[in-house]
Amino acid sequence: MRSIYPFMTSLQVMSLMNDELIKMLKHLRLSYLLNGWDEQLKVAQEKQYSYFQLLTEVIEQEYKTKIENSRIRRLKQAKIPEQLVMETYPFDRQKKLAQKKILTIYDSFNYMSRHENIIWIGPTGVGKTGLASSFLIQAINRGYTGRSILFSELLEELYRSRGDLSEAKVIRTYANYDCLHIDEIGYVEMEPVQVGQFFTLMHKRHKNKTTLITSNLGFSEWDSFFKNSQLTAALIDRLLENAHVINMKNCISLRAKPID
Repeated sequence: MRSIYPFMTSLQVMSLMNDELIKMLKHLRLSYLLNGWDEQLKVAQEKQYSYFQLLTEVIEQEYKTKIENSRIRRLKQAKIPEQLVMETYPFDRQKKLAQKKILTIYDSFNYMSRHENIIWIGPTGVGKTGLASSFLIQAINRGYTGRSILFSELLEELYRSRGDLSEAKVIRTYANYDCLHIDEIGYVEMEPVQVGQFFTLMHKRHKNKTTLITSNLGFSEWDSFFKNSQLTAALIDRLLENAHVINMKNCISLRAKPID
C-alpha cells in the first residue's frame, strides 16, 4: 500500500508525533488532531488518502470539534439550572396549553433572527421555566449566546454593581446576550434604583435581542413590585411590541402526581 508520506514506512510516520509537535498542537488548540493523530494517519493510509484528502479531513474534524466545544462552553456559561428540552415537556398533561402555538414558534426558530420576546404567564409549577429553558437551549445549540437568571438574583447583582462601580459593565454584559431568560419576575421588593437599572437593561435589549420571561403575575399586577406606574407601562410596552405571550393561567401543576 502506498504511503501518504513518500519514502517513509507506516511505523516511521507514526513516530513523527514528538514532544515538539505535541507542544505546537496544544498551542494551536488542535485537539482533534492531537488526540487522534495515530488513528487519522492509520485511516489515511488504509484508504490511500491524497494529501488534499488528508488535510480536508483533518480541517473538517477540527472545525466540528471546535464548534461542539464552543456549544458546550456556551451551555455551561448560560447557567441553566435544569437543562430541559422541548421533547421532554409533558404536553399530554397540559390540555389547556397552546401546544401548537409554542411548537410553531420553536420549530420556525424565527424568534432569534427577529429578536422576538417570549413571555410565559401562569402559576407556579405549570412548566413555564422548563419551556423557557428549552427555547434558550435551542438558541445556544444553534450558535447564539445565552444566560438564565432568576429575577431576584439579577436585581441583586445590578444593585451590588452600583456599590462597586461596575454597573455599566454588568448592564452591558446582560444586554449583550443574544438570548436572556429572566425567571420568576414578581414577588420581589424593589428599590427605586433597581427599577431604573432593570428598565435600562430592558431598554438596551429592546429590538436588538431576544428576552425570555416567566412570571406568576399578569401584566396588570407588575406595578405591585415595580411601584412606578409610568416605568411599568413603558417596560410592558417595550416587551410586548415584538413578543409572543403564552398564557398558562389555566394550566395544572406538573409537580402533582397525575391521577390514573
